[in-house]
Amino acid sequence: MADAKTSTPQLEQLRQSQIKKKTSVDPAHILDKAIYQLWDTINDLDQIQPERVEHYRVSVFGSSRIERGDPIYEEVKKLCYDLSHMGIDIVTGGGPGLMEAANAGAVEGQIESHSRSFGLAIHLPNEEGANPFVNKVFRHRTFFSRLHHFVRMSQAFLVFPGGIGTALESFMTWQLVQVGMLRERPVVFVGAHWRGLCEWMRGTVLEGGYINPRDFDLVRLVEDPAEAVAVVAEAKAAFDARRPPRILKPLRGATE
Repeated sequence: MADAKTSTPQLEQLRQSQIKKKTSVDPAHILDKAIYQLWDTINDLDQIQPERVEHYRVSVFGSSRIERGDPIYEEVKKLCYDLSHMGIDIVTGGGPGLMEAANAGAVEGQIESHSRSFGLAIHLPNEEGANPFVNKVFRHRTFFSRLHHFVRMSQAFLVFPGGIGTALESFMTWQLVQVGMLRERPVVFVGAHWRGLCEWMRGTVLEGGYINPRDFDLVRLVEDPAEAVAVVAEAKAAFDARRPPRILKPLRGATE
């Protein structure tokens, strides 16, 4: 049986053919094969789940265009301060706007907790780097890997006002909950910004038969950020109750 993996000779043949400007190997075929094998490896690794997840983490999605001083900026900052104060890690895209607000609130809330502020940054022409309120940055080159990272890191998702990127992130998590790939991880749309979208979903999409009525039970739409905090607090309490107890190893030399 031929080796399923892309071999070094194949890649060398591709390189040599490109140098000579005469190709007998289809570059697209080799690249597609290598990328598919990488995805297959990621899927295999994704099956390995830790026995105990130590930190409850919440991803916050929202616009990068909201400036400091905007009422929405301050609301997000206050909400993430409250969550961080409860010992909850905050995860954002690491950029400006509402992402910065969330990370800033997380840092302020760390004074009396051991929570952390994460940024999953991506290189974009209009965003130079991660905001200054991130304790740890993970840098991504593609939106695909970044979206996967959001899902792997988070036990809840809060969606604040935003545009196409925010809609993409929220719809991805909604779909993963819909098909059962994510369980017991609340997805919460916060504020009146998303009311029109939900009305369109209940009207055009539901009436057209493209979704089921129960799909709306999988997400929450709240008007007040305080309601979002309450949803997360309830979910965290259930998460803590499900966690297996930590087994402490005896100190070396300790007597029974």
